[in-house]
Formats: sequence, C-alpha cells, structure tokens
Amino acid sequence: MNILILNGSPRKQGKISSLLHEAEKSLIEKGNSVTFIDVSSIKFNFCIGCMACRSKGKCILPQDDAHKVAEEIKKCDGIIVGTPVYWGNMSGSLKSLFDRMVAVMMGESKWDIPVPLHKGKKALIITSCTTPFPFNILAAQTTKAEKALKEILGYSGFKVSKKIRLAGTKGMKEVPAKALKKAREAANLF
Repeated sequence: MNILILNGSPRKQGKISSLLHEAEKSLIEKGNSVTFIDVSSIKFNFCIGCMACRSKGKCILPQDDAHKVAEEIKKCDGIIVGTPVYWGNMSGSLKSLFDRMVAVMMGESKWDIPVPLHKGKKALIITSCTTPFPFNILAAQTTKAEKALKEILGYSGFKVSKKIRLAGTKGMKEVPAKALKKAREAANLF
C-alpha cells in the first residue's frame, strides 16, 4: 500500500514527529510504500478563497509544494495525520495546507453537496498536547483538534480508523514506550 504521512508539527524531534516516524518504520517493515511530509518544511501559498478549484478540479495558484502534496493525496491508499494541539485545533501550517487541498479531497454534486474523492481509504490521527489527561478531553483540547481533522478527512471519504492521543507533554523528555507501541500497532490498520 502507498501511505501518506503528514507531520503537522514544526518540531522535527518532537513528540508528534517521533510517533509518526514509529508508525512509518512499522509500515515500511510490512512492505508498504511511505511518503513522509513535514508540513512546516514545505513552501506553499495560502488559499485565497477564489473557489476556482471547485470548477477546475485543481488549485489555480502558481505551482508550489501544495500541488505536490495534492498529487500524493490522490495516489495514497491511506493517510496518517499528526499534529500538536494548538488552542484546541490542528497546527496552523497543517490547516493552511488542507485549505489548499479542497479540489483533491472532495468534489461537488450539481446541488453543491460534497462528494468524497477518497471513499474506502483509511486514516489515522495522532495528536499531542501539553494539557494533562483527563483535562485534555474535559477541556476539549484534543477532541476539538480530532473533530476538525475528522471533518476534513470524513468529507473526503477517508475513514478514521484509529486515533492516538498523547496528553500532558509539558516537561516530558521522551515519548513513553506505551505511546510508541500504540503508533507501531496503529500502522497495522493499513
């Protein structure tokens, strides 16, 4: 299978990156092809809201890295999205990238109803936040970020088969072995 991993964390050695790389290793060991994209390292312009992508089927902005990510989304069999939780949501760079992905994520019916373009593909969401458990859920930090990602992926046809949450990361030196194991095991869903 061809799996796309989107790392929404700007920290290449951070908790999200560690969990995503653990899942990546497991996928490769099982013979999958994996494309790993550090969203904060790519260069792309923000969506300008022109809505031309809806009729053209692709973004009309000048060619940039968002167009390359769009091609990876089209050809993937599954996706893993990881993000730190910022104010109860995904990272800004990841949200900006998804804003540019509308044309490759979903189409529209003649009644302007979203038409998913990735039906049958699986997805995994990995989040981390400094808020300790259970307050990350009670304060809706983690759950709001997951909800935003589930909405994007769901309208696109991806079925979110698993979520991994790492709470209470403030002062955490290393990702706990239990969380790394969960990331490895979650890769089995593909």
